[in-house]
Amino acid sequence: MSNIDPRAVVSPSARLGNDVCIGPFAVVGDEVELGDGCVLEAHAVVRGPSKLGRKNHVHSFAIVGGDPQDLTYTGQRTSLEVGDANEFREFCTVHRGTIKGGGVTRVGSHSLVMAYAHIGHDCQIGDHVILTNGAQLAGHIVVEDYAGISAFCLFHQFVRIGSHSYIGAGTIITQDVPPFSLIVGPRETRCYGINKIGLERHGFSPERIKTLEQAYRYLLRSKLNTSQAVEKMRGTLAHSEDVQSLIRFIESTADRGLTK
Repeated sequence: MSNIDPRAVVSPSARLGNDVCIGPFAVVGDEVELGDGCVLEAHAVVRGPSKLGRKNHVHSFAIVGGDPQDLTYTGQRTSLEVGDANEFREFCTVHRGTIKGGGVTRVGSHSLVMAYAHIGHDCQIGDHVILTNGAQLAGHIVVEDYAGISAFCLFHQFVRIGSHSYIGAGTIITQDVPPFSLIVGPRETRCYGINKIGLERHGFSPERIKTLEQAYRYLLRSKLNTSQAVEKMRGTLAHSEDVQSLIRFIESTADRGLTK
């Protein structure tokens, strides 16, 4: 049984699961689906078409499922799909997709979107992602699982953020970020090696970390260019699934290039 404050506004077309809690002055728009155990705090807004899975928590003044900020959007039917157990903190914004971008913005499960962070239209966000306060994602961005994004980072549209990477506060990202990497831009945006602390926290063994460190030495600190570094990895580290994942990412990088 759901607990809906009488001062909340819930569309007749909304579908609510079991044990949903909706606080005073919260708004649940047309064609919104809230899974079991979802919580909307006072003044939270979820607009549709949007589908949220189980146990998502939307804090006060967050707007989830808002219209895309795109000049080509003129009211077309587009949507937002959200997995389970995400937390959307105060004043963050998550926008639905656009027709030209596939029509759907997606957020996976178990992610934390902190205050004032923004997920733009057509973004594809994986699982266990952290967007710290004020991180700003433009449209069409892919963020892979376990990526950590610090406060006030800015992201150009269409870039990809690799899994288990960590981006330091205030960094401006205009190129793809490789998986497992540590990126920070206090003077110039560059890659400083692997995200060792984050990998340890996520259970990577010392052997896996050592192998990735070797791969990044080829990529960043040798005199090899990127193609030569990839061939070196293939020749000496091909046994590692992590390195194979890194190689696939590098070889599929868009024309914008790789942050090194």
